[in-house]
Amino acid sequence: MASKRNILVTGATGQQGGAVARAVLSRGHRVKALTRQPDSEAARQLASAGAEIVAGDLADAASVVRAAKDVDTMFLMGNSYEAGMQEETRQGIIAADAAKAAGVGHLIYSSVADADKKTGIPHFESKYLVEKHIVGLGIPYTISAPAAFMENVVAPWSIGALSQGTYAFAMPPKRVLQLVSLADIGGFVAALAERREQVFGKRFDFAGDELSGEEQAKILSEAIGRPIRYQEIPLTVARQQIEDAALMFEWFDRAGYDVDIAALRKDFPEVRWHSFADWARAFDWTALGQTASAG
Repeated sequence: MASKRNILVTGATGQQGGAVARAVLSRGHRVKALTRQPDSEAARQLASAGAEIVAGDLADAASVVRAAKDVDTMFLMGNSYEAGMQEETRQGIIAADAAKAAGVGHLIYSSVADADKKTGIPHFESKYLVEKHIVGLGIPYTISAPAAFMENVVAPWSIGALSQGTYAFAMPPKRVLQLVSLADIGGFVAALAERREQVFGKRFDFAGDELSGEEQAKILSEAIGRPIRYQEIPLTVARQQIEDAALMFEWFDRAGYDVDIAALRKDFPEVRWHSFADWARAFDWTALGQTASAG
């Protein structure tokens, strides 16, 4: 076991930050969970799991410095969907500067796989601007860059169609996409925190599985216990909803993530690494069944 770390986790009451907080707690590290909503149910759950809840906002440098004063590691992430892309970049830079001011010994920044490859996808670019700022700060850092989340299958924009037996996504049915579970994001960040000096100055793209929409639908059918069919959403429809997302889907089809998953599993054996089938089998599909029967 590596030394016990004191880790400040930002976005701790959200999906990704919560997964990171739970993973590092499960490995015996101390966690300070930074949140704008210290009285929320998610914050209470983290507190009961052993985290220290601290109120703070990435846009408020003083609150981040206070929270980071006695930690040796900080996990920093932004949310472009919640804050907007320009604000995500602004907050990320403020928080990274605060980490430096507080003397944090290791800043782990959550970006996205291939954000450094000039993809032209706005919410990739917004994260890469923060990456570049962190690189120039002269502090020990690591970039954690996950592929698409497996949990997107059950996101609010997907769950309605899924409850009706359709997995809808804006990609051709046979086009392969790399995916990672939230649990593995947490496990990977925990590994980076423990490896510390070994990963300073490095950027890691990572994924847990790669498969097509059709293959995902087949696995979902088996896990849920009823037929799920794949439906390709036309890019014109996606573009009418969110241009940023349409640009991402175009890039997925044209290039896509290119993580060497086999090498990654070999290099980071301490991470549990879930396949999509592992994730689907472990997910609680009860609520989906209730949604379907109610509809």
